[in-house]
Amino acid sequence: MVVVFVLGYTLIAMEHPMKLDKAASALMLGALTWSIYAMSSVDILSLGHSQTWNVLMNGYHLSPEHLQEVAHHFVKDELGDHLNEISQILFFLLGAMTIVETVDHHQGFKLITDKISTTSKVKLLWILGFLTYFMSAALDNLTTTIVMITLLRKLVDDKSTRWFFASIIVIAANAGGAWSPIGDVTTIMLWIGDQITAANVIKMVFFPSLISMVIPLAIVSLTMKGNVTTPDNSGAAKTFTTPKEQLLFLIVGVGALLFVPVFKTITHLPPWLGMLFGLSVIWMLSEFRNRKRDEEAKNHLMVSNILKKVDIPTVMFFLGILSGVAALQSAGHLHLMSQWLDRVTHQNIFVIDSAIGLLSSVVDNVPLVAGTMGMYEIAHAGTFATDGVFWELLAYTAGTGGSILIIGSAAGVAAMGMEKIDFIWYMKKISLLALIGYLAGIGTYYVQELIYGADEHVEEVKVEIPKASKVIDVDARDHVYLDSKLYLKIRKHQADKAVKTESE
Repeated sequence: MVVVFVLGYTLIAMEHPMKLDKAASALMLGALTWSIYAMSSVDILSLGHSQTWNVLMNGYHLSPEHLQEVAHHFVKDELGDHLNEISQILFFLLGAMTIVETVDHHQGFKLITDKISTTSKVKLLWILGFLTYFMSAALDNLTTTIVMITLLRKLVDDKSTRWFFASIIVIAANAGGAWSPIGDVTTIMLWIGDQITAANVIKMVFFPSLISMVIPLAIVSLTMKGNVTTPDNSGAAKTFTTPKEQLLFLIVGVGALLFVPVFKTITHLPPWLGMLFGLSVIWMLSEFRNRKRDEEAKNHLMVSNILKKVDIPTVMFFLGILSGVAALQSAGHLHLMSQWLDRVTHQNIFVIDSAIGLLSSVVDNVPLVAGTMGMYEIAHAGTFATDGVFWELLAYTAGTGGSILIIGSAAGVAAMGMEKIDFIWYMKKISLLALIGYLAGIGTYYVQELIYGADEHVEEVKVEIPKASKVIDVDARDHVYLDSKLYLKIRKHQADKAVKTESE
């Protein structure tokens, strides 16, 4: 399974030189890992690395034939459980991508981009940086990068200058997506998986993400001088909507995206359902507004046609890679990996998260985060609890670490494809800036935790449960004897120096 996963991932990483769409490689990776798992389920599960299987089989001794049947059903049930989790992410993404495409086709973003008129390089740098940062939080880093680079082509004529601005857009888009529950695929995954909540990730990751963008901008501003040369934009694209309609669809589209966390809070239903509700609203609005237009306008503006232009291969890529990671989680590979990481880093979550972020500059951050979610379970309290330090910092590092290399994020790959940015050029000119910002953000998060969060220290409290006063009869032959020890790891908030015993 590991060999197949590594080979499949190699094909994904070599998408451009091999001219093989990564979605095809990912789907094969996912299908083959589960197939191997299913066909060799008894041998794999008998190794004892699958925690779920160990709990299921605790105390049972089955015949080889019965064991084969139970293992087969176990793998099928595990696949169904993981498909339930994966499909929530995919439906969420499909809804979000369709809403953004609908706003874009109705030229809602044109109202924002047309407001930029400055030619000063430094001013334009900061305007594009902050605009990208906040747009990425409301949309997503990939879509925002595409919109902003389209705008950049209307503002900057010189190729080398445009490469520099496009690279800053990548840094800002990844930073903006990290602190928003709907701004990046990895943050969406953590939010849907209940590792983080919307309000807390905004509170704890916003400032570190902002620092990771501001530091590179400040460094560049010290040396950048002069004005940009503006290209001739006389041959603009055809407009099918009025300014009022553009504003309407911008408000409704962004409102639909921002409503998703509210929907989850009110109904306690999964976020994908709120996203599909928002899609239904903007879809109905489009149908009513466009039914009396001519055929050309309808073909451009109707959501049923816009759906054909949604990036389905990207969705298929997520399906394949998340399925492959799920197979490794179910079989126990990720549990072994978490044990190794804990041993090597001495359970230092800052080292673990920082390493994951750096690795995401080379390896796609979606499977990295999916793997990490499989390696570490959500605890009831402490560092690995919902909104724990580990998950908050992971949202930041996985989101911003990809900026260090141009191939490290969806935003970077999009910019690379649109502007034909050279990999080596980016590494020489931008990588160090992105790395400095990335490390500054981690430092900011650490200071933030010291000031008003929970510190990194984990206090181990040992409580021994006394022997049971009686034996429980199960049947005539078997008995259960209760004699165990319970160990609790409690993460104390610095603000609470004196914690009551009952709350501990």
